[in-house]
Amino acid sequence: MAEAKSSPTIDVTTVSDTVAIVHVTRPGTFEVDTHRFEDLPPGADIHLDVPDPFERGATRTVTTRTLKQPSGTPHSVFATVNDVHFGELDAGKIDNLTIGPIRRAEAGGDPYPEVMNRGAADAIAAIRPDAVVVKGDLSLDGAPEEWAAFERCYRDPFGNRLHVVRGNHDSYRFQSEYAGDQRIDIPGVTIALLDTVIPGSTTGDFTSEQADWLDTLAAETTQPVIVMGHHQQWIASPDAKRREANRNDDYFGLHPDGSDRLDEVCARRTAIVAYTCGHTHRHRVRTMTTSRIPSVEIGCTKDFPGTWAEYRVHDDAIMQVVHRISSPAALAWSESCRGLYADFDIDYESYALGTLEDRCFVIPTAR
Repeated sequence: MAEAKSSPTIDVTTVSDTVAIVHVTRPGTFEVDTHRFEDLPPGADIHLDVPDPFERGATRTVTTRTLKQPSGTPHSVFATVNDVHFGELDAGKIDNLTIGPIRRAEAGGDPYPEVMNRGAADAIAAIRPDAVVVKGDLSLDGAPEEWAAFERCYRDPFGNRLHVVRGNHDSYRFQSEYAGDQRIDIPGVTIALLDTVIPGSTTGDFTSEQADWLDTLAAETTQPVIVMGHHQQWIASPDAKRREANRNDDYFGLHPDGSDRLDEVCARRTAIVAYTCGHTHRHRVRTMTTSRIPSVEIGCTKDFPGTWAEYRVHDDAIMQVVHRISSPAALAWSESCRGLYADFDIDYESYALGTLEDRCFVIPTAR
């Protein structure tokens, strides 16, 4: 077991307009307490008295801010997960290297992708979503038994509300399952789900044909459009040297030309309000160069911080609320993965969790 911290870690992991959720990791363990604060004032700075794990009856005060409450009619709610990786046995493993640290489930225990995804599916079911969108990397290697485990976890509870697109891990052997772009219409929003995979490759693309498809969809719909896919965009850095270094088709996400193509469609079609993806196993929000709409990365479900995203659709806005999977088994596993990749001098904790503003925010539906 990796060395646990000697002082409590307190994370405000989730805020909405009226709720805040705080997770406190008990010192010396991977045990995590969940504290939920409800009936909070919207759009306000708030002070939360969180129970101190050291001293019975004592509290520690943390400060955060709730989201502004959207106006108008609430139309629907939907949820997303990505990078669920059924079939994976080693968290933190890079290629065939033996350093990491590498985390595995305890002997005799359930595989950690099943623990994490079962927790996610149960939490998502509780909000009674109109749709559940899975943005790729369902599996480790696209093996039939991995997809079968995925289907049992998500198709069984959600049926035809489930919409799935592949990721790079699902197509390394040129498989075609879960391929193709999809249009998903629910009250108040249209979801354009892109297949960004290049079979056999880690990288992705958004092709001219896909641009035509998305352009037509956004021109025809009478609802706001949120675009989703597996790979993150390449977005030019303000640093000229870094920009030149990164603009090549070896970029880990969408090829730069495809990324620009997506931005151009979004700039032309103002019904499109955001692009969200997975792939990077991190929470981060950037702004597209031309359209100036958010390009959003959502962390993975399978390890730290172990999250899923809720979207609440209103007349004037879509609220993104990221939740940490909070079943006891899921919290214990994800907490044990907080220090992944430390042997590579990577601060995975900060990278994966991002900021609260990267996880929870409001997307205006009018541009």
